[in-house]
Amino acid sequence: MARLSEHGLRRSVGVPGLFATAYGNVGSSIYYALGLVAAHALGLTPIVFLFAGGLFVLTAKTYAEGASMFPEAGGSSSFARHAFNDVVSFFAGWALSLDYIITIAISAFFVPHYLGAFFPALTHNPGDIIGGLVTIVLLAGLNIRGLGESAKLNLFLAIADLCTQVLLVGLGFVLVFSPSLLIDQVHLGLAPSWTQLIFALSVAMVAYTGIETVSNMAEEAKDPGHDIPKSVNLVLIAVLGVYAGISVVALSALPVIHHGVGFSPALAESYRHAGYATALGGHFENDPVLGIVSRLGLHGTVLTLAKAYVGVLAATILFIATNAGLIGISRLSWSLSEHRQLPTLFSSLHPRFRTPWFTIVFFSILAGLLILPGETTLLGNLYSFGAMLSFTTAHVSVIALRIKRPDQERPYRMPWNVPFRGHVIPLTAVLGAIGTFGAWCAVVALHGEARTIGIPWMVLGMAGYFVYRRRQGLDPRKPYKIERPQRPPDFEAFDYRSALVPIFGADVSASALHSAAKLIGEEGVVYAIFVLPVPSQLSLDAGLEEEEAHGRSVLESARIQARRAGIKIHTGLIRTRHPGASLVEEAERVGADVIYWSTIHAPAGEQRIGPTAAYLLSRRPCRVIIETDNRAGHDRTLAPDRASAGAV
Repeated sequence: MARLSEHGLRRSVGVPGLFATAYGNVGSSIYYALGLVAAHALGLTPIVFLFAGGLFVLTAKTYAEGASMFPEAGGSSSFARHAFNDVVSFFAGWALSLDYIITIAISAFFVPHYLGAFFPALTHNPGDIIGGLVTIVLLAGLNIRGLGESAKLNLFLAIADLCTQVLLVGLGFVLVFSPSLLIDQVHLGLAPSWTQLIFALSVAMVAYTGIETVSNMAEEAKDPGHDIPKSVNLVLIAVLGVYAGISVVALSALPVIHHGVGFSPALAESYRHAGYATALGGHFENDPVLGIVSRLGLHGTVLTLAKAYVGVLAATILFIATNAGLIGISRLSWSLSEHRQLPTLFSSLHPRFRTPWFTIVFFSILAGLLILPGETTLLGNLYSFGAMLSFTTAHVSVIALRIKRPDQERPYRMPWNVPFRGHVIPLTAVLGAIGTFGAWCAVVALHGEARTIGIPWMVLGMAGYFVYRRRQGLDPRKPYKIERPQRPPDFEAFDYRSALVPIFGADVSASALHSAAKLIGEEGVVYAIFVLPVPSQLSLDAGLEEEEAHGRSVLESARIQARRAGIKIHTGLIRTRHPGASLVEEAERVGADVIYWSTIHAPAGEQRIGPTAAYLLSRRPCRVIIETDNRAGHDRTLAPDRASAGAV
């Protein structure tokens, strides 16, 4: 008998893909955060963004260390599970789920505002509310049908967005920048008042949504220990530079003015500090970047084209950010459900499309409900509430791991480490925890929405968690993981459309082809590859004529049998010194969805988990299914396993 095991997510995302995904989420925040913060910070908006950016730097370093240690979905929830217990893990995960809901709602709500460059009715109620709801419904439907993220599209849009923002900063410095104007519009203690300054600081963290994205994608990174820290550092440089530059240009183009000195009715809609206000946080609060473009001194066709370009780009970026929020909440809820912290309904898949349909529908409805009031301040305040809780938990968890697991492999270690009672404590995480917890306290004290919605959200979630664990007869503190049901040998799972099947030695019957064909369905394609290892003392193209002829005979036999069975097949022979590396390269070249590896007819050294199988599991260019000879007589099964490479 044989046993099959399926291992891990496809490790196919490198630094460009991680950077593009993270920057697409973090960079998109400028299109709404600028107006939200400027409404309260006024002339100190650049300073507020820089201070919030400092907290973002500390938090990003924490996530880089945590995600490199545990490259798995869940972010702060995952860190807390390893550092403490499942109660703390769920607490962080539930706070994080609120962030994802807000990301979906706020990104979708601002999509119609930027499309207002073409359709003015979308810039105010009810047009913006309807437009935001349509965006969520459309993306929810597409995600249920299986819409994923395109790494190439994300990279293109991230670069286009970054270049546009840099160009906007450059034009602003040339056309409107005035250092004296920036200084003159600051009236500390009056405009803004101290209370409003603290209020603005707590709101400003909405500008840095998306850092959890990198952590959630760690499971798919090619080299988590190297790629995650590097991509985080690139995002830090890009985001901090852009936010500092755009906020300075914004206050030069749309300065703070006093009542009676150019004060217009439009400004009366914004928050006023002793008669001071800025159109950046008033008339243009919901489309601040379009407001900057309109005040750069451009005229005629140039202005029209510039506003159209920014409107389309911003709407597209926000649309992608909304989709990223849906994907993020799907991965998070799957992780929580897999660890029995949410009911299994949250990890149930659509019978046809194989997507987490319930999670998508459930959280899309919640995001839609938050859009209905049409209040951007509500969304920004709620995001800060959830983000500060999850960030603080992440900092504390990584500090605890330094104490509880000092010998844990850390591909990346945070800087500023100091010895303390026999342990090495990262000051970056300590300062980050103090800063984010202080920001959370400010949110709770100053933002009514945090008290009326955020706290009940956490209370209800924690209560539901304890009730669920009690009904399941599980200890709330202990970790659990769902054992996925094993599927029978004659299953037909149409999750895959192409399979690469390595063939060794004497597998003339090509039995693995038939098993692989059941995985991919009638429309799928099997790539049968005969592997001919070449000894190191021979050149790759010398000798082994007899072995090569045998391999081609095996492939011909496989072709005949496959065609008789109605299997679409392509064959090939590779001569290699490193079978694992060659198979990974071949799988990437043909875009295989799964590698079906049968060790039954493999050489003695490749039986069960040999060196080639171990290499495939470590690289994982796609799903890897291993068929081994089980002498104990167990049934042939397929079971997902995301544990360490090499486990069967």
